Amino acid sequence: MADPRAESEPLLGRARGGSGHDWPAGSAACGSVRGDPGAASRWDLCFDQATVFIEDAIQYRSINHRMDARSMWLYRLYYSNTCQWILSFTIFLILFLAFIETPSSLTSTADVRYRSPPWDPPCGLTESIEGLCLLVFVADVSVKSYLVGWAQFQKNLWLLAYMVVLVVSLMDWIVSLGLVCQEPLRIRRLLRPFFLMQNSSMMKKTLKCIRSSLPEMASVMLLLALHLCVFTMFGMLLFTGEKDHGQDRERLIYFRNLPEALTSLLVLLTTANNPDVMTPAYSRNRAYAIFFIVFTLIGSLFLMNLLTAIIYNQFRGYLMKSFQTSLFRRRLGARAAYEVLSKTAEGEAHPQRVGVKPQDFLQVLQKVQLDSAHKQAIVEKVCSYGDDLLSADEFQKLFNEFDKRVIKEHPPRPEYGSPFLQSAQFLFSHRYFDYLGNFIALGNLVSVSVFLVMDADVLPEDRDDFVLGILNCVFILYYVLELLLKVFALGLPGYLSYSSNLFDGLLTVVLLVLEISTLAVYRFPHPGWKPEMLGLLSLWDMARLVNMLIVFRFLRIIPSMKLMAVVASTILDLIKNMRAFGGILVVVYYVFAIMGINLFRGVVVAPPGNGSLAPDNSSAPCGSFEQLEYWANNFDDFAAALITLWNVMVVNNWQVFLDAYRRYSGPWSKLYFVLWWLVSSVIWVNLFLALILEHFLHKWDRRTHLQSLAGDQETSYQMSVELLFRDVLEEPTEEELVEKLSHHPHLQLCR
Repeated sequence: MADPRAESEPLLGRARGGSGHDWPAGSAACGSVRGDPGAASRWDLCFDQATVFIEDAIQYRSINHRMDARSMWLYRLYYSNTCQWILSFTIFLILFLAFIETPSSLTSTADVRYRSPPWDPPCGLTESIEGLCLLVFVADVSVKSYLVGWAQFQKNLWLLAYMVVLVVSLMDWIVSLGLVCQEPLRIRRLLRPFFLMQNSSMMKKTLKCIRSSLPEMASVMLLLALHLCVFTMFGMLLFTGEKDHGQDRERLIYFRNLPEALTSLLVLLTTANNPDVMTPAYSRNRAYAIFFIVFTLIGSLFLMNLLTAIIYNQFRGYLMKSFQTSLFRRRLGARAAYEVLSKTAEGEAHPQRVGVKPQDFLQVLQKVQLDSAHKQAIVEKVCSYGDDLLSADEFQKLFNEFDKRVIKEHPPRPEYGSPFLQSAQFLFSHRYFDYLGNFIALGNLVSVSVFLVMDADVLPEDRDDFVLGILNCVFILYYVLELLLKVFALGLPGYLSYSSNLFDGLLTVVLLVLEISTLAVYRFPHPGWKPEMLGLLSLWDMARLVNMLIVFRFLRIIPSMKLMAVVASTILDLIKNMRAFGGILVVVYYVFAIMGINLFRGVVVAPPGNGSLAPDNSSAPCGSFEQLEYWANNFDDFAAALITLWNVMVVNNWQVFLDAYRRYSGPWSKLYFVLWWLVSSVIWVNLFLALILEHFLHKWDRRTHLQSLAGDQETSYQMSVELLFRDVLEEPTEEELVEKLSHHPHLQLCR
């Protein structure tokens, strides 16, 4: 067991950070123990603590954890890449079990007419895997609980919920084994997404933003409900069916009773059944269109967009507060590391100058878990300060470099002595040579597209691919020549350092192999040349298919077009930073899919005949579930449930699902689908829209600023999502940081 005094040793030597004065008499400083052989271990402890604080600051983690030697060893082991990879794989594995366990998704189709009996795993197979996963989670929560301490554990709602979810899951797992996997309901399947959420700080922030935005969203939802109810009652009074046949059709189809009228107008709110819902009445009298137009204007164009604006405003506000907390964590971790390392200044010739020795910081930096590119950038930044002690402000500024992704410099180009070779190198490395390649690729794309259009109505045996075969040979020869010339101009390392060249080179090699194979099998193109079909795709068809990928070469022109570059960079940032929002979507999909399986499994039954549906289709109402052959949209297994939920989220023809499951399972099924529409299409899609707006506006506002920084160091970095709100966040004061450190549960602040 570690020495209990190790954790309680005084680590902070000043009551006021940054001033450098007021050292308490008799306090043992890290720098003063270097000459004391008996205190060498304490010096190592100070360096280890600084390492942990820096890693916490980089990852925006809380520093409220144990700081003794053994606890820090366990802490760094837990957050090592290996342990985090094991934990992430365990989360993926336990979520993936839904595809394998009963009801299994291991069938070629989800269509109830053609689906073969699925393979059901034997009892104990998936349960054993799940048991191992739960043991990993038990170890995870145990380590977290030990590291933060009992006092912090009692205050951490996520850890308490983690413990409750594990207990319920283990109890349900034991019940499953006791009933030989024949239990009607597995509660633990609904709880599995929690393991994903609790492992992502960004997902927790996003969930907190959603929860905080619910009151404001509820007010607009109430207006929507009031709007829906008023127009429902008005519609039922308007379409009574007593005046003419048109009104009777409207009443019988869409306003037969209160639930049907509510459903019809709710679907109209999403415009999925427009103009079908209006047609029967409008065909009899033009004036009836006013009712539906006014309803759509108020509901779809005003209230729904108002809801989007509220979600965006609340999302931005609460997410900014979350990033303010993250910024405070970074500054606090950096300040703690500074306090530990700055004690090395005691005993210097000028003790009034307190700070961090650059060589001490660099020594700690080598122990920090960080990629080599960032380490090199930090080393260069520290070296730029010289041998002077780093002040608190300079120390904090070093941590801004961790938010930036360094763009690696390209290797130097080869040097040629011949003037002719130098001219050729300049020519083939010029951007105009890339423009020529893009123009050739465009010609390739146009030629393939033209021949595809011309051959669309020609039978395969009547086609003549002679001209296209010759063109393909010419284009591929140019691609090979372009590759060789670029390697000559840039050198092989320089050529491979460009991602666009890697993609082009890979395509060129694949095309060359396919072309040589095609010529070897079908010989050189000649009039009447028709490569035969061998299997699913012939070599010739594969070559034409890969040729279409050349269109991606045009993505290289985006950076040269300023407005398009802003849009493209926004899209790229969204893709890179979509893990939290994608994780929230995975959670809601997973929970609703499991709920759908428990509620609607087996309700969609294959019609008589199973293979021949012509008689049934002809008698089914137009636009119905049966007539549209939506048989694959069911909840008979997890994969089918996900696809069904996706189709409902898109809200195209989602009234078909509402009607079908009302008939198959009962009117209460509408509650499930309406709730899914609210969560997915209304809340999540609007959150995603808010994220897009925030990213784009941030990029747009920074465009002029970045253009003015041409040649500045910032232009060689790509900004990460953590810097999205950095310009508007408030920096914590020195007093706030020191005050927070003084209340650290596992540190003792000297006075």
